[in-house]
Parts: sequence; structure tokens; C-alpha cells
Amino acid sequence: MDVAMGLLEWVIAMVGYGWDVVIQRGHAQDWPHIMANILHIVLAYVLAFPIGWERGKNYNIAGLRTFPIVAMASCGYALAANDLPDFNSDAVSRVIQGLVAGIGFIGGGAIVKEAGTVQGVATAASIWNTGAIGIAVAYGNLDIAITLSVVNFLTLWLLTPISEKFRQSSDSHD
Repeated sequence: MDVAMGLLEWVIAMVGYGWDVVIQRGHAQDWPHIMANILHIVLAYVLAFPIGWERGKNYNIAGLRTFPIVAMASCGYALAANDLPDFNSDAVSRVIQGLVAGIGFIGGGAIVKEAGTVQGVATAASIWNTGAIGIAVAYGNLDIAITLSVVNFLTLWLLTPISEKFRQSSDSHD
């Protein structure tokens, strides 16, 4: 409890000082910009949460925590890159390439091959999709982010039971 109170007091002190120590943008603090960035990151988290919930309820290797974190991290990287000096379309391309490769690596950890079957491909693809959600939110493409979130969630929620029935029926024919 003392640690939490100490952390809270520190945060209040930083806000009181105008975050001069914490946030250095090379000019006066741009609070509307800072709040917009925070809102983008929270929105990316919220849009990925239902996907993480759907994966997590079945105790998948990645779930409730992983998906929102991937979305907000990819959003954060894209937002941070936008604030770099001389940021242009080539830099956007490099940031997105790095995020896609890195998130693909995380998704690869969700794929398990065991006894002639492969599991976790839908989870891996969903991890990749949540990275795209975060990037879309960062660049203001909320229509894309919302569509990706809703379609991914509905695909997992509606088609997983059908996929399980197919898997069970193929196992019973062996």
C-alpha cells in the first residue's frame, strides 16, 4: 500500500510540474496532442479487448492480456514515430514493416504442432490483426480499426464452435 501511495504522490507531483521532467517535446507542452495520443492508445486497447477476451476464455496461450497490449503497443510505436523530426512516408513504411515482423514473431509463438495437428493459427492471425488495429488507430483510420476488431471478434466467436465440430468429426472418423 505504501508503494502505491508513493507512486500516486510521484505522479501527482509530475503533473503539478507540468511533466517538464517526464515529457520533453522540444517546445512547450502540447496538452491537446498528449491527450489525443493517450486517447488513441486507450482506444486501441479497447478495440482489441473483445478479441483477447474471446481467446482467453478458452485458456489459449495468448488471451485477455496479450491482445490489448499488442494493439496499444503498435499504436504507441506508430504515434511515437509520428512525432519524430523529418517523419515521412518512407519512415511510416519502415515503422509498419517492423511492427508487422515483430508481431508476426509473437504470433508464431502461439502456433503449436503436436501429434500431426497444428493449433493456434487463428490466435496467431488474431495477434497480427490486433497489431493492425493499433496501427489503424494511430493513423486515424478508425473505420478500419473498428471493422478489423468487429470482424475478428465475430469470426472467432461464431466460427470457433463450427471449427471444433469439424475437428471432432474428423477425429471420430480416424
